[in-house]
Amino acid sequence: MALTPSNMLPLGTRAPDFHLPDTSGRTVSLADFSKDKLLIVAFICNHCPFVKHIRAGLAQLADDYMPRGVGFVAINANDVQAYPDDSMENMQKEVQEAGYHFPYLLDESQSVAHAYDAACTPDFYLFDEARNLVYRGQIDASRPGNDIPVTGEDLRKAMDIALAGGEISPDQTPSVGCNIKWKPGNAPE
Repeated sequence: MALTPSNMLPLGTRAPDFHLPDTSGRTVSLADFSKDKLLIVAFICNHCPFVKHIRAGLAQLADDYMPRGVGFVAINANDVQAYPDDSMENMQKEVQEAGYHFPYLLDESQSVAHAYDAACTPDFYLFDEARNLVYRGQIDASRPGNDIPVTGEDLRKAMDIALAGGEISPDQTPSVGCNIKWKPGNAPE
């Protein structure tokens, strides 16, 4: 499995808007999270071993922080024709099996992944109340096979600091995982 790091979108970047279908057939947009103090945007998919490795931890992280005013949304931008495991039907199963209590969206055109400069699954972005990027990087140091437990340590620390009104250090570790499966001719340069 090839390892791809985050592109590390510049801190301070405004959250790009999106209007994408979720697993229940509803269209979800950035505006749907307007009441949340913070917003996590995670690029994930169903088949990636890195996402499978952290999925229980991601579900727990969301369950721990959504009651504290943190919005969570996950986006699958993979080419579902080439990777049918990532189809909407399989996304619906994944929501149930993983215990996700947040919207899981399909970016079929891959335009939202381009707007966020997403590179891998998983790829995490934390936006403040004004929807400016304050953290982008790994959930924690756990990887498949490295025997480090999935705790969400890095993302938890960033959310705790942001919720307390503090400034998150710009020294952030990129997320790593499988590359986004771009449609032919759609991969960024």
